[in-house]
Amino acid sequence: QVRLVESGGGLMQAGGSLGLSCTASGSTFSRGRIGWFRQAPGKEREFVAAILWTGGHTYLADSVKGRFTISRDNAKNTAYMQMNRLKPEDTAVYYCAADSRAWLRLGLGEADFESWGQGRQVTVSS
Repeated sequence: QVRLVESGGGLMQAGGSLGLSCTASGSTFSRGRIGWFRQAPGKEREFVAAILWTGGHTYLADSVKGRFTISRDNAKNTAYMQMNRLKPEDTAVYYCAADSRAWLRLGLGEADFESWGQGRQVTVSS
């Protein structure tokens, strides 16, 4: 069982910045990939960003490219997502997700990730 514990998020005005972190633990934790999805009210959960534990290669959704960055600290088993130039449409619950496979551009659906965090609210006011 892999446990993902998230922190960060909150309320910010449009144009501002927020950060999220996600720490992984557990006996079955293996270094594949980790990332975030988000779900806005009334919408499906969508992929946002992912990073490979080994090599640090990243992949971000077009909607956040140039504004969000994702990074990781292998020593702390923690991933970070920095969200800059926030927009009201970024408002959602953000879920950390991890997977044992080191895929980056494949398998970006909700069902392709094995473990999930509890979710953190990000609200961007206009």
